[in-house]
Amino acid sequence: MTNLYSRRSFLKGLFSFSFASILTVVGGYTYARYIEPKLLDIVKQSITNPKIPKAFDNFKIVQFSDTHLSDYFTLNRLETIVSKINQLSPDLLIFTGDLMDEPNQYKHINKIIPVLEKLNAPFGKYAVYGNHDHGGYGTDIYKNVMTMSGFTLLQNEVANISMLDGSKISIAGIDDLMLGKPSYEGTLGNLNKDLFNILLAHEPDAALEAKQFHVDLQLSGHSHGGQIQVPFYGPLITPPYSSVYSEGSYDVENMKLYVNRGLGTTRLPFRFLSVPEITQFTLFSRNIK
Repeated sequence: MTNLYSRRSFLKGLFSFSFASILTVVGGYTYARYIEPKLLDIVKQSITNPKIPKAFDNFKIVQFSDTHLSDYFTLNRLETIVSKINQLSPDLLIFTGDLMDEPNQYKHINKIIPVLEKLNAPFGKYAVYGNHDHGGYGTDIYKNVMTMSGFTLLQNEVANISMLDGSKISIAGIDDLMLGKPSYEGTLGNLNKDLFNILLAHEPDAALEAKQFHVDLQLSGHSHGGQIQVPFYGPLITPPYSSVYSEGSYDVENMKLYVNRGLGTTRLPFRFLSVPEITQFTLFSRNIK
């Protein structure tokens, strides 16, 4: 009788464990597929540097990245993101690449422009190429969409952001590392060391080269924070050129780097412990006590 009871207890425990495991797997799948990709984390960062002119105190830069428009990240979702960004009232807006997952396959290209046109930033909207923007013969498609939406596309170029008093900061953008033709020396070699210089580079590991130049802040995306992370371990896998820097803030010698987790997904429509992100940077010319 005792053995029978013990056997029943064991089988009951095994069934309970198996059922709980199934619930965990099913619940995890549901969360990673349908819940976390629709969440949004608005991260706020303060950037203090003596090279930032006083006229740029409290100047707000908003970065978004890696929308990967597709059947999974829809235009309706983009509309929501645009509304969230405008609520932050950015002075300057940055997009760090990968607008569409497959540009030559996307069926609603003309509908993107009216949505992105709604983004407001009095000091301009700037963008760079990501690998998906070049991929699938998308180079010209992406360029046309962004320019018609009011963005300045920086492809190995530098632009200045100026105030009425003549003070300024600079924004540099290099071409995508994977499928473009990035020029570090040609783009960053002539940066004015006395200006506060911001670099836009889709892949974060560009910092390994950018740190050799007069770059004060690099803004990147690409990694999706790994898109799927394991507790106490981190990202299961990151794409090329995001193996050293994959998420959040880093000090890279004298340069600061921020890696945005992006908004969409690619390959698999899952996110786990890598919530979609919009980042707001507020500039300060001095330490705020």
